[in-house]
Amino acid sequence: MTEISENRPGAVDPGFGILYEDNHILVALKPQMLGCCPDDSGDKNLLDMIKAYLKAAYGKPGNVYVGLVHRLDRPTGGVMVYAKTSKAASRLTEGLQKGDFEKRYLAVLCGTPDAERGTLTNYLRKNTVNNMVYICTQTEEGAKFASLDYKVLESRGRYALTEIRLHTGRTHQIRVQTAGISHPVYGDMRYGGALAQKGKLALWAYSLSFTHPVTKERLRFIALPPEDETPWKLFDLSRAVEIK
Repeated sequence: MTEISENRPGAVDPGFGILYEDNHILVALKPQMLGCCPDDSGDKNLLDMIKAYLKAAYGKPGNVYVGLVHRLDRPTGGVMVYAKTSKAASRLTEGLQKGDFEKRYLAVLCGTPDAERGTLTNYLRKNTVNNMVYICTQTEEGAKFASLDYKVLESRGRYALTEIRLHTGRTHQIRVQTAGISHPVYGDMRYGGALAQKGKLALWAYSLSFTHPVTKERLRFIALPPEDETPWKLFDLSRAVEIK
């Protein structure tokens, strides 16, 4: 497995962090509160920013192809891979569907779960009217199975730094499932209610592993959340990740 923390190519300032780029893929660092792709809001988004960067960096005429392979919620920051060719997009999407991707998140939870590590399994249902996701029974219409593993890395007073590995990729999954055990994500006023503190959502996609669509090399990319921001600054992030 290749582990790459940063590799910023080219002389053009892309306006976002680039962890890796070759002829087939671009691994970007998505800022929090930036959409990963265009939506009905018409707001600035990372996919269009990547297109603009590639057009400027390589002098590409006309439309530039960038393939969206997976998503991160707008409030969540961290590592994402985009495809630069349709072939790479197809192969990465196939790998994602077959479980080739390993996604790890860091989350600061309100309170510390009783068990240091565990697996959360639920059925989730999305309400498209209010864009909220709810834990439901298996038999409810629209119910989708959701599963994740968590491990408490460090506890500091009322908060716990937790690593989360997803087995499924449901909308708002981590936020809903941790709130379901009464330990919502810090800053999550939508699902945390009175337990969550106001501020940026403390949920970060810090590690992404997958097989390169062309070279077939196993790649891993890591980017820690902003270590000087609340609540991340309460924890020794580098040490916590090393001992996971």
